[in-house]
Amino acid sequence: MAAEDGKGSAFDDAKDAFTSTMSGFADTANTKAKEFTVQGKDRTTEALDNVATLIGDAANAVDEKLGAQYAGYVRQAAEAVTGFSDNLKAKDAEQLFEDAKGMIRSSPAIAIAAAAAIGFAVARVVKAGFPEGTETGHGSPAADSTPPASEPDAAPKG
Repeated sequence: MAAEDGKGSAFDDAKDAFTSTMSGFADTANTKAKEFTVQGKDRTTEALDNVATLIGDAANAVDEKLGAQYAGYVRQAAEAVTGFSDNLKAKDAEQLFEDAKGMIRSSPAIAIAAAAAIGFAVARVVKAGFPEGTETGHGSPAADSTPPASEPDAAPKG
C-alpha cells in the first residue's frame, strides 16, 4: 500500500507542476496578446487619424470642383473615420477582445468573410514582398523567358 501512495503522490506532484507551468504559459500568452493589441490599436488609430485628415483635405478640393453638397458628404466620411478612431482610442484591450467576441457570435458569416479577406490581403502583401525572379514572387524566370528564335532554314538548292 505504501508503494501505491508514493506513486499517487509523485503523479499528483507532476500533475500540479504541469498545471502550474501551463498556467504560467497561459498568463504570459495573455499578457503578450494584450500588449500586441495595444500596439496595434495605437498604430491603427494613428493611421485612421491620418486618413481622416486626408479625407478632410480632399473635401476642400471637392468643394472647389463639385460644390458644397458633395464636399459635405466627404466631410461626413472624415467625421465618421474620426469618430471610429476616437471610439477605438477610448477602449482598452479587454474591451476590444469582448467586442470582437460579440461580433463573431452575432455575425459569424461576416467574421469568416472578414478573416478570409484579411488572409487574402496578407497573402498578397507577402507575395509582393518577394524579390523578382524567386519561385514565389512575381516574374519567375521560367514564366518570363521566351523561347529562342529558331534559325531560318537554308534556302533550297536547285
